[in-house]
Amino acid sequence: MDMVQASLLRSKFAFALGYERYVSGGTPDQVSRWGGNYARIALSPEQDDLVRSFTRRVNVLVISGLWCGDCAQQCPMMARIAQANAAPVDDERAAGIDLRFLDRDEHPDLAEAFKICGGTRVPTAISMAEDFEFVSMLGDKTLSRLRAKAAASLGPACPLPGADLPEDEARATLADWLNEFERVHLLLRLSPRLRQKHQD
Repeated sequence: MDMVQASLLRSKFAFALGYERYVSGGTPDQVSRWGGNYARIALSPEQDDLVRSFTRRVNVLVISGLWCGDCAQQCPMMARIAQANAAPVDDERAAGIDLRFLDRDEHPDLAEAFKICGGTRVPTAISMAEDFEFVSMLGDKTLSRLRAKAAASLGPACPLPGADLPEDEARATLADWLNEFERVHLLLRLSPRLRQKHQD
């Protein structure tokens, strides 16, 4: 990650919105769809304990679109994970997850900088350290969503756009996102640079 991209991430993160403010900017139909999906998601006690155990700050910037069906299904999952260990906004070094959202079409420079397979995919979650050093990017769909999409799109039937996720697929997708958040946290927790900085 070069200095230009690190600077871009920091400036975009400062401009980005928390989950509730981001969703509230949608149409009534979008707010209802995102809200319905959010209401169906819950972390298990074990998943909640895992997220609460994070001792590093994880800044996550999501390139999204309120109109996007995949975003409406996956972004509420990210929000549930982040809310289990929300980082205070006013202390950049405090542990926890600071999750923020930007609209892809309103920030084409960011979307262009983080293309996936040549396209500006949404949702794309960009994970950063407390000082906004790039750590990881996961975008478009998690592995479980890609498997389900391949099974449906490459098979004899195609699901209706915007349909609710089947329960087993929703659980698997939530687990995929949780694994990504844990992976990023462990990268940060084991980082020699951050261990030296925090003396741990």
